[in-house]
Amino acid sequence: MSVAALDAWLDSFERHLRDERRLSAHTLRAYRRDLERFSAFLRAGGVTSWREVSAVQVRAHIAHRHREGVGGRTLARELSAVRAFFRHLQGEGIAATNPALGISAPRAARRLPRTLDADATAALMHAEDGDALSVRDTAMLELFYSSGLRLGELVALDLTRLDLSEGVVQVEGKGRKVRRVPVGRKAREALALWLQVRRALAGPGESAVFVGQRGRRLSARAVQLRIGQRARSNGLGVHLHPHMLRHCFASHLLESSGDLRAVQELLGHADIATTQVYTHLDFQHLARVYDQAHPRARRR
Repeated sequence: MSVAALDAWLDSFERHLRDERRLSAHTLRAYRRDLERFSAFLRAGGVTSWREVSAVQVRAHIAHRHREGVGGRTLARELSAVRAFFRHLQGEGIAATNPALGISAPRAARRLPRTLDADATAALMHAEDGDALSVRDTAMLELFYSSGLRLGELVALDLTRLDLSEGVVQVEGKGRKVRRVPVGRKAREALALWLQVRRALAGPGESAVFVGQRGRRLSARAVQLRIGQRARSNGLGVHLHPHMLRHCFASHLLESSGDLRAVQELLGHADIATTQVYTHLDFQHLARVYDQAHPRARRR
């Protein structure tokens, strides 16, 4: 197998992910980037065939990346890409074994999601300027915080999936799983105002809820930039990104309800272990209350 054939099988795998597993464009780019890096490492070591790859090369690649300062979470993701790729090669009869099986990345330190408190989140929704784009941005922020949507879910949202009279939004999450999520009163009000303004902006036949100045569906990057701009104009003092609002939604809801299973369903997590990180945030909140209120904890 030639050196060029290494990348040819990357093309085959990408088509498989896109056409059969129907993964998002963002995920496809991540898989491709990780595997191209692994392929370059193999070529530098003289490997020209996927059949030649063994656990030794996989471990060497991960060790090399670790020495470069790459964290455990990223290395775990890269290993996952290699494992998935070799499963594909096995299915195509190109590889007899999966050399990435049984190899684990260095354990990453657990980082708690950064959140805003309820007052700071509410202040973020306020904008002095009432132009069309500001109205749209407020509606996006309210929907992120009200319903815990992912960035990809928000930009893919169509008008047919939003029911303000029922107060429900239907989104397609990871793995093409569809879920229905409540939309709160403030978010419904902001969305109703935006939908009135949207009529003058949206291009003919455009189905997206959120559109840009040219009347087309807003991109994920545009949403990130606009939210960051709102945070700066409100003097928030932190780097705000859409996923932080999803964290705020989850942690504030858990603080109020204590219902971890409900938060799992609303977030669309397949495994409740993913949601349990928010119980640590909740304990931090309890600890702060204790330190501020308990007679034996208050500092003199």
